[in-house]
Amino acid sequence: MPPSDASADLQAILARAGKKRRRWPWVLVVAVALAAGAGWWWQGQAASPSVTYQTEPASIGSLNVTVTATGSVQPTTQVDVSSELSGTLSTVEVDFNDPVTVGQVLARLDDTKVKAQRTNAEAQLAGAKARLEQAEASVVEAQANLTQQQELDRRGISARQALVSFEAAAARAAAAVDIARADLTLAEANLELAVADVEKAVLRSPVEGIVLNRAVEAGQIVASSLNTPVLFTLAEDLTRMELRVDVDEADIGRVAVGQKAVFTVDAHPDRSFPAIITQVRQAPEETEQIVTYKAILSVENPEGLLRPGMTATAVITVSERADALLVPNAALRYAPPATESSSGSGGRGLLGLIMPRGPRGGGGGTGTGRSVWVLQGGVPVEMAVTVMDSDGTHSAVTSEDLAEGDAVITDQSAAR
Repeated sequence: MPPSDASADLQAILARAGKKRRRWPWVLVVAVALAAGAGWWWQGQAASPSVTYQTEPASIGSLNVTVTATGSVQPTTQVDVSSELSGTLSTVEVDFNDPVTVGQVLARLDDTKVKAQRTNAEAQLAGAKARLEQAEASVVEAQANLTQQQELDRRGISARQALVSFEAAAARAAAAVDIARADLTLAEANLELAVADVEKAVLRSPVEGIVLNRAVEAGQIVASSLNTPVLFTLAEDLTRMELRVDVDEADIGRVAVGQKAVFTVDAHPDRSFPAIITQVRQAPEETEQIVTYKAILSVENPEGLLRPGMTATAVITVSERADALLVPNAALRYAPPATESSSGSGGRGLLGLIMPRGPRGGGGGTGTGRSVWVLQGGVPVEMAVTVMDSDGTHSAVTSEDLAEGDAVITDQSAAR
């Protein structure tokens, strides 16, 4: 080969080698970047938490919504017996727990004074009757004299002045009759009052029932006044009683007549008694700035286990739903946490496109109460629901997407 050709080949080889050497730095840069990115991604994956979801299946069942209220057991009809008269009690004829009938004597006042007043009224009535008879007789006499005088005056035998006198006498006699009749009416009224006082001296039971309380003894003086003391407390029928409970103003909107309830009393803690609401009163009752409303429940007490004044705790069923689609309330409060990519905190540029960050670990977010999240294939899927009712633990919902058995998410946890 000529020397000139050999020299040209050598220069070509050296030129190609130079070009290769100039490309190697760029290849090396790309290789290093890819290796660093892979290592960074592997570290991120190792550091990112694994999320575990707590789920509970949606179910079909019954939902009972209740309201709790406290109160006391009272007789359906309770009567306080006092005395309309003042005096000394001569006898007390009933005691605690004695059964009584309508009209039965409870106690007697000393009736000496009222009987004397009755006798006096009877005498006044007799006098009024006699005076009326006397006045009526005077009218007959005055009328006869007037008739005779009028005949004499017609014949012109008597003076005109005599006729006027007889006419005045007849008018006075008629007026006396009216006065006597009024006195008779007054005497009859006074006698009725005296007789009534004699009857009131005997205290009688107005109802058929039992004596709950007796606050007097024989020989005690009773003073009738505006604040007359209660002598006896009677309950009409303890086999049928009522429960009076205070319902909080936050719950009163759901309480209505006809709703059923069960209640317990401290005397029988292992037994529940049924009741039904018969009245919800409109008047508010305020105690220490807490507003409540009185609800009256009818209670049967055939065994006599319930006694007046017992404190009771009632659970009122305000709503009942059968065959409802139920989800735990925790599912309505749950929502997945926001992702870092959605919040704009992920990587940028080439690395951000190659390795976007996943969801952050930890607990879930706060739901809106209008949807639940269902775990499908390991991924939370949101489903809209309409809440119909809740008992504080579960809610009855309707939904076009949610079905019985779907695993609704109630919470989540993360482990590294």
